Amino acid sequence: MKLSVFVGTSLDGFIARRNGQYDFLPAGGGEPHGYDEFIASVDTILIGRNTFEVVLKLPRWPYSDKRVAVLSHRRLDFSGITGRVEQMSGDPAQIAHELATTGAKHVYVDGGIAVQEFLRAGQIHHITITRVPVLIGEAFLCSAACHRTSSSGTSELVNTRVAW
Repeated sequence: MKLSVFVGTSLDGFIARRNGQYDFLPAGGGEPHGYDEFIASVDTILIGRNTFEVVLKLPRWPYSDKRVAVLSHRRLDFSGITGRVEQMSGDPAQIAHELATTGAKHVYVDGGIAVQEFLRAGQIHHITITRVPVLIGEAFLCSAACHRTSSSGTSELVNTRVAW
């Protein structure tokens, strides 16, 4: 099983505004940057509760064709959501093991806290960072969320592409 992160950042490295919004990302994703291909390769979304609550506010639930596991220690209400949605809690290695034993092949880890926890535990196998040509100034830094890519602390730059 592979666990991946796909994140968009501002030029100054922020993944969200201080209020948690990411309205600086282009509506509809902007020009092609690999997200459509990435999400098509994913069978499971592992999403933090805060990010889940942001996604719930979208006009349409975007993951009806995916298994979604929401990380939270408090009980959540999934009524009104189409598709397979479940709640999980525990340490990242335990969660990864449970996902693998229940059939997950490629998991998209989403949400700043979730990404940080899974990176610290050495559970992330692949990270894609897309830069958007906008400066925010202050908010939640990508480097805080994406500071480590493996248990050995090593990473490899696979590809860089600048698009305007």
